[in-house]
Amino acid sequence: MSNYDIKDKTLAEGGRRRIDWAEREMPVLRMIKERFKKERPLAGVRVSACLHVTTETANLMTTLQAGGADVVITASNPLSTQDDVAAALVNIYEIPTFAIKGEDNVTYYKHITAALDHKPHMTMDDGADLVSTIHKDRRELLPGIVGGTEETTTGVIRLRAMSADKMLEFPVIAVNDAMTKHFFDNRYGTGQSTLDGIIRATNVLLAGKVFVVAGYGWCGRGLASRARGMGSRVVVTEIDPLKALEAVMDGFEVMPMLEAAKVGDIFCTVTGDLNVLDGHHFEVMKDGALVSNSGHFNVEINIPALAAMSQGKPELVRPFVDQYITKDGRKINILGEGRLINLASAEGHPASVMDMSFANQALAAEYMVKNASQLEKKVYSVPADIDAEIARIKLDAMGIKIDTLTEEQVKYLNSWQEGT
Repeated sequence: MSNYDIKDKTLAEGGRRRIDWAEREMPVLRMIKERFKKERPLAGVRVSACLHVTTETANLMTTLQAGGADVVITASNPLSTQDDVAAALVNIYEIPTFAIKGEDNVTYYKHITAALDHKPHMTMDDGADLVSTIHKDRRELLPGIVGGTEETTTGVIRLRAMSADKMLEFPVIAVNDAMTKHFFDNRYGTGQSTLDGIIRATNVLLAGKVFVVAGYGWCGRGLASRARGMGSRVVVTEIDPLKALEAVMDGFEVMPMLEAAKVGDIFCTVTGDLNVLDGHHFEVMKDGALVSNSGHFNVEINIPALAAMSQGKPELVRPFVDQYITKDGRKINILGEGRLINLASAEGHPASVMDMSFANQALAAEYMVKNASQLEKKVYSVPADIDAEIARIKLDAMGIKIDTLTEEQVKYLNSWQEGT
């Protein structure tokens, strides 16, 4: 197989072992894979995926492959690729893969172009880079595309902006909207894996530190609660009054970022917006501050502004830690180049979390193939019955039983005659 660009094919066997390990923690996707093998709902469908190339993603790719799809994958982040997994995808599963951990920006987009050369019928994105590249540079592919799926909050924001401007040329299912995705993945997955990334990069003790969380959406909620659980004093910054109020009622300190910047020891942005940490924030930060991001793009931290106020170039003082020395002598440490720290220096979400996220991806792909002709050129949420079915399978896999309504209860809930 020559249609790939990876670091080292000899890493394949180690990647296969880790992919198999992850599969044990992904019972929902495993059940879908078994059904896909029998029914082949994606037979003949070319899928181009732009996702984090991890063990969990590999299990999604082999599930789509089992369903008959002709799959190609490229990385959705230059630092998130696990090179042994990329090697296994190519050498063992024969899935064309374009991903190298640490690739530069030119290579990143060269890989996206390679994935689009597959002439997909369907896109599968984590950040909407495939969709935006198609609409800007590869419009000749549009007639052949039936639809796409989108994994993450940032990508959904971009796609909804395209839809609002009447620029989206095919339907996309926002997998991130599924309760079994954002409620579980964003809160529990991001919460744990972000702390894992920060600790692996720095080896600092979180207990006793002031931990600043920028944004109190589902990711911010998870991160704040887990940082508190590790003994940190947690400060939340927000622009939404309802979310800020919720953070207060959850027991966190809430203040503007300019105030938080003066007291924080560790910072992590999880907003999806740009320049959340900006030059005026760096001007008041403590010596030794640790700055990280767990939103999708590194634009949340204005690194050029920090560079402009620093002496010379940053020093790589540890793997994934770039230390900037400001002109007044303070050291500010940027983790993972400001990219997703949970994937840059750690392994991303645990497999049991990604099980439900990728179950949504697989079933959303099946739904898109069956229903694309009836869908408009806009962003759709995952159908509620798919969401509920994934939750049901997950509970079964965990050995947890729940109640069901009696006929009498169903009748009561659907009537209006009975009151107090």
